[in-house]
Amino acid sequence: MLILSFDTATDTATCAVCSDGEALAESRTSVPALLSEVDRLLEEAGAARGELVGIVVGTGPGRYTSLRMGLVTARALAFALDVPVAGVSTLDALAAGAEGAVPLIDARRGEVFTLDLGPACLRPEQLPAEPGRLYVGDGAIRYRTLLEAAGATVPPDDDPRHVPWARHHARLAESFGPAELAEPLYLRAPDAERALERAAGR
Repeated sequence: MLILSFDTATDTATCAVCSDGEALAESRTSVPALLSEVDRLLEEAGAARGELVGIVVGTGPGRYTSLRMGLVTARALAFALDVPVAGVSTLDALAAGAEGAVPLIDARRGEVFTLDLGPACLRPEQLPAEPGRLYVGDGAIRYRTLLEAAGATVPPDDDPRHVPWARHHARLAESFGPAELAEPLYLRAPDAERALERAAGR
């Protein structure tokens, strides 16, 4: 079963062509280059778009704009190829790539998205960073000093466990269906919405 999987929720977008849970081709890319990377990976895997039977897309949480772009791309491809879509949390994919680790995604504004006490959006000092606890993801890299001071462990910045690899999304996907059912996981209102609320005095 040939599956296309990608995640655009963080600064590091990933894409993979998978068969029976194994990545035939996978890469890190940028969100704008995603479609061309899909074609390149299909060629590397010796497959064609018409052989795909499903698409798995990362549903975040993460960067609002890039996350929306990934979901729109999944819906456009699903429509063009007439295949179903499954959504998988970016946090779950990060956790799947580092057994026993707590995933942290940099949420900006001094916050992180995490499965610790969640899924939730927390300030890093709210995390129960116990001695020996392992944290991964770009949020763990950003708040390394704070986490390590509390006794937690953060792998080196270039450790692949910090990346939400698309192959993990493909393995975690369970329910495929209409593309519009793959909803984003925000955990926090978009900046624009919050600005409008402040302007309205709410």
